[in-house]
Amino acid sequence: MTNTTLKKISEILGISISTVSRALKHHPDISVKTREKVIELARTLDYEPNANAVQLRTKNSRLLGLMVPTISNYFYETFIAAVEEDARKNGYAVMILQSGNDPLIEAENLKLFRQNRVSGVFVCLSSNTKDMSSFEKMYELEIPVLFFDNVPQESGVHKICLADKKSAQLAAELILQHPYQSILAIFGNPALSITKKREAALKNAFQSHPHISLLIEHANSSDEAKNICHEMLNKHLPDIIFCMSDEVLIGVLKTIQEKGLRYPDNIALLTISNGTIPRLFHPQITYIETSGEKLGKAAFAHMLNCIQTKHAPTELLVDAVLINGGSL
Repeated sequence: MTNTTLKKISEILGISISTVSRALKHHPDISVKTREKVIELARTLDYEPNANAVQLRTKNSRLLGLMVPTISNYFYETFIAAVEEDARKNGYAVMILQSGNDPLIEAENLKLFRQNRVSGVFVCLSSNTKDMSSFEKMYELEIPVLFFDNVPQESGVHKICLADKKSAQLAAELILQHPYQSILAIFGNPALSITKKREAALKNAFQSHPHISLLIEHANSSDEAKNICHEMLNKHLPDIIFCMSDEVLIGVLKTIQEKGLRYPDNIALLTISNGTIPRLFHPQITYIETSGEKLGKAAFAHMLNCIQTKHAPTELLVDAVLINGGSL
């Protein structure tokens, strides 16, 4: 009986509604005997407290909002799984929405979060978001917003990112340990903060090595990466291909396979990755690990801190780690 009310319990036990309510809250004024009777009957009748009433009283809905451009992404999948797991362990549920990289849908999703009185929101910004005004109502309602992965450039907001600059620096350092003279580097959407950081760091690392040819291209999808790689390899076979992400890597691997090439015999391969795709191949592809799981766990811990105590806007970084394979 999911619609069982406090009144029904009070009628069966012959006690007041207020006594039932206090017994369910373990109020010290209620005797142990009465409390046990109330709790036992509530369980028998499958009583559930009114979630809206509880959230209005406690100002904590125990519901978190999480928005990503798309769920069908290896990195976001692991991030979501980590947040959901830790949320469940701490008595929270997670409402997951997609923006489709559309600022209008992003704004509508924020409205849905507000209507559901979420306790906090995790947001990976749409790549097309220029105006941050849709987030103002969240701040006005004192709902913590934690931006992750693709974050706004503005200061004064909570952000948590992978060490994008360090990941590109590690990649450059590894490349420079080999006698490579030509590099094809394929990055993602140039509008994304992660792309900007990784590309700038890689370019900076090779500025003092003018003898090395660094060709940079951008792809918004694995299909675009495949087409770009195919076109570039028709012109010239570089010594190494650097992929900014798993999505880019998938497209590059398709081209390498179609052309009958093998790594590292014909061409070297290096990527920044969540780790799933590189481990599927033999030899394993060398990658700089940027873990969605680690980011998700760190993000949830920070969100919990924001909910429990008023926390000054902070920018956090999750470290990058080199995982050696056999693709260089």
